[in-house]
Amino acid sequence: MDLLKAFLDVVLHLQDHLFDLTRNQGAWVYGILFLIIFAETGLVLTPVLPGDSLLFAVGAVAANPASGLNVWVAGALMIVAAVIGDAVNYSVGRFSGNYLTARFPKIIRPEYLEKTHHFFKVYGGKTVILARFIPIVRTFAPFVAGMGAMNRSRFMFFNAVGGVAWVGLILPAGWFLGRLEFVKKRFEVIVLGIIFVSVLPVVWEAWKARRQNSNKA
Repeated sequence: MDLLKAFLDVVLHLQDHLFDLTRNQGAWVYGILFLIIFAETGLVLTPVLPGDSLLFAVGAVAANPASGLNVWVAGALMIVAAVIGDAVNYSVGRFSGNYLTARFPKIIRPEYLEKTHHFFKVYGGKTVILARFIPIVRTFAPFVAGMGAMNRSRFMFFNAVGGVAWVGLILPAGWFLGRLEFVKKRFEVIVLGIIFVSVLPVVWEAWKARRQNSNKA
């Protein structure tokens, strides 16, 4: 329970924690950001890290000159981390997917894999791009692509496009909106809104799938 409360505190107050981290750790913060993005996209066992809200918070903090955070350096490093992370996740799925699925069923949950498989059925390879904007699916899309033996070069194309689009859209949004007084005073609400909007596609697809199954029955 204490761990959950601490996690929620970090997610809801990302801007404050990130600002303090930047001031205290200096250039090391870039390495920390790289590792967080890499872990969320590259390690199938860590699907709950706050990717979207972190990108938005980084942009918002970088908009404050007092933070000393360079938005261009942070953005470039996080794009690289996202692309490398997905590539590693793809390879893990390709060579160890079945073993990990059987070994860690409470983390690599069948319903997560099922939702991701459904996205691939509907959107094909573009799932790798679209999944960047959807928590949970973002982590499992490259893993499932690897398990399904999706062509590596085709995967890497969608991977690169998705990584650039994900960071390139959310980070600037944080940069521009983070300077608004309205956003500064209600940052926790904005973060919750980002999470809510991010999860909507998963809920929508799950609802459609359940409705189709009930109609067949």
